Amino acid sequence: MLPATRRRTIIELVSENGGCSVNELSSQLNVSKATIRRDLGDLEDEGLIERSHGGAVPITSVGREQTYQQKGVQNLTEKAAIAERAVEEIPGEQVVFFDSGTTTMEVAKRVSTDDVALAVTNSPLIALELGAEDREVKLTGGTLRGRTRALVGPTTEAYLERMHFDLLILGTNAIDADGLMTPNEQEARMKELMIEHSTRVLLVADHTKVGKRSVVRFADLEDIDTFVVDREPEATARESLQTANVTVALGEQ
Repeated sequence: MLPATRRRTIIELVSENGGCSVNELSSQLNVSKATIRRDLGDLEDEGLIERSHGGAVPITSVGREQTYQQKGVQNLTEKAAIAERAVEEIPGEQVVFFDSGTTTMEVAKRVSTDDVALAVTNSPLIALELGAEDREVKLTGGTLRGRTRALVGPTTEAYLERMHFDLLILGTNAIDADGLMTPNEQEARMKELMIEHSTRVLLVADHTKVGKRSVVRFADLEDIDTFVVDREPEATARESLQTANVTVALGEQ
C-alpha cells in the first residue's frame, strides 16, 4: 500500500470509528507501530486528525469549521455512491447550479455533458472539473473563502439575484428537523439565494450530516425536493423528511 493511500485509509478509519489506537491501526493496515505513529504525526500537522493518548481521534466540527481538505478525505465511498445516484436525478439539457463542497464535487465528476446545457457554480474547483468536458461553465465571481474554497460576498449575491436555475445541487454541513445549517453566515446567505433562484433543489449529503446541528440555518426541509444520501435516515429524521414532502433517494455502495 502506498503511503498516501495508507494515510487516507487511516483518516477514514479514525473518522468512521470515532478514533483508533496505534495498535488497531497497525493491525488493520499490517504495518509497524512506528510507521503508524509517523503517519499520525504527519496527518496531525496537516490538520486532518487529532492525536490522542495512544492513537488518534477525528477532527471535531463542534465549534470549528472543517477545511475543504479535511472534508475531502472523509467518507469517500459514501460520497461516490451519493454522486452516482444523484446524476440519475438530473434531466437532460438543464441549467444546473453546483454548490461548493466535496460531495457536490463528486457529482460534478460524474455528470454527463448531455445532462447539463449550462453549469454554474460558486466553486473554482468545481468549475475546473466541469470545464474539462465540452460544456459551458460560468462562475459567480466573488471573494474566495480559503477554508472552503467557495466564492462569497456582494459580487456573488448580485450574480445569484439576477439568475434562475432549473436545478440546484446543494450541499450542507448539518440537517435536522429544523432544517439545513452551516457554520458560516456568508455561505449561509449564498445557499439561501441559490435555493430562492432554483426551480428544483437536490440535496446531496452523507449520513453523518443527518441529525446534526450547526450555527446558521439557511433552509427549511420544505425547501428541498430530493435528498440523496448513502444510508436510510433513522426514524425521527425520516418522519421529518416525509412531513416536509422530501423524496429520499439512496446511493448504493
